[in-house]
Amino acid sequence: MMVTRGTKGTRTRQRIVELAAPVFNRQGYVGASMRDLVDATGLEKGGIYNHFGSKEQLALEAYDFAMSRVTDGLARSQDGATDAIDRLQRMIRAFATFARKPAIAGGCPIMNTAIEADDTHPELRERAQTSMTLWHRLIGRIVKDGVAAGTLVPGTDPYALAALVTGSLEGGLMLSRLYDDPSYIDHVVDHLTAHVDTLRARPEEAK
Repeated sequence: MMVTRGTKGTRTRQRIVELAAPVFNRQGYVGASMRDLVDATGLEKGGIYNHFGSKEQLALEAYDFAMSRVTDGLARSQDGATDAIDRLQRMIRAFATFARKPAIAGGCPIMNTAIEADDTHPELRERAQTSMTLWHRLIGRIVKDGVAAGTLVPGTDPYALAALVTGSLEGGLMLSRLYDDPSYIDHVVDHLTAHVDTLRARPEEAK
């Protein structure tokens, strides 16, 4: 493998990742051919391999880039949040915007990768699993902090709520894509935000 040095090489490498990410996200690792990647990046096959040792290496870095776009969007949703209820509801609404304006073309990288790479590419499947685990932990931390602060009712299960939120959102996103109708994710968001509001601690329950 030829190693490209210098700032120009670094910029070119990053540009390849950014242009390849939507291709992999829409078509999957197996479905994305080198011809597709050549067309997307404007580089010949040799030019791509000058920066990446294999299609697999490019796919893994493209997934990481795609997820960074999603993560950035969810992180920005927390700006100005006042408490755990607000944080959770902002996160739910932010994810729902991806149904209308995906953070990266092709939709949610976790869902796409988990489905496509389940049996075909264990490394990508592991990447998707790690991303979901981190999302669960983030929700869990918000819940634990909310209980400690007296915002959420004592006994709120952080892991159960994380599974409910992520599973419902991913399912709603899938239905919206399947029917080309964002109202499906809207219904999920309305239900989840209302459910989160029921977890608000009453004054007498606050510690």
